[in-house]
Amino acid sequence: MSVEIALVGARVRYGPLEALHGVDLAVPRGSVTVLLGRNGAGRTTALRALAGSVPLSAGRVLWRGADVTRLSAHRRARLGLAFVPDRRPVFGSLTVAENLALFTDGGQGPALDPPEVSEVFEVFPALRPLLGRRAGTLSGGEQRMLAVSRALLTRARLVLLDEPGLGLSPRAAAHAYGALAGLTAGGGRTVVVAEQRLPAALRPATTVVHELRRGEVVFTGEPAERPE
Repeated sequence: MSVEIALVGARVRYGPLEALHGVDLAVPRGSVTVLLGRNGAGRTTALRALAGSVPLSAGRVLWRGADVTRLSAHRRARLGLAFVPDRRPVFGSLTVAENLALFTDGGQGPALDPPEVSEVFEVFPALRPLLGRRAGTLSGGEQRMLAVSRALLTRARLVLLDEPGLGLSPRAAAHAYGALAGLTAGGGRTVVVAEQRLPAALRPATTVVHELRRGEVVFTGEPAERPE
């Protein structure tokens, strides 16, 4: 199985505290990978390290075999990586329509109602009446729907999301996970999700689970192999 991106001996420090202790983990290409762990386990830091939003104090990030450790987050984005963080995931000063338009072909605006945006409304119908609202005025759950929608619209080959179901109703979360799994259909794109628990709706599509605890990987394998 080909590897899309990997951490090799990754260490991350926040001041005097080390959040990752020499983590090794690989993300298979064209599949869904889930980083599991409680708050403080290191799953969010591992995701940010892959995205380039936190620097490594030691170790490497390899993307399709190339060392991208020193590449900034925006340069990784230009190479085809999309990252949806857990905090401030949308452009608050822009409307919902403007946020979505940034990720459609040409970014020419909501009046065009491109087909891909219509598909987003099938996943999150509650967004359609909010098109004219500024994203910063939305509730937490509405902002999360918008952030996941942007991930669905992006043409990036590698999509990283931190708790995409956070603040969503169970039904909306299930729709979100189903749509994200659909991105990998036919081995097209690769999705990495950080979660506290493995969502039931995502389990059938998940190829690999990496469980972290106190900054270390304590389990790597298929969902069915993981002890409950």
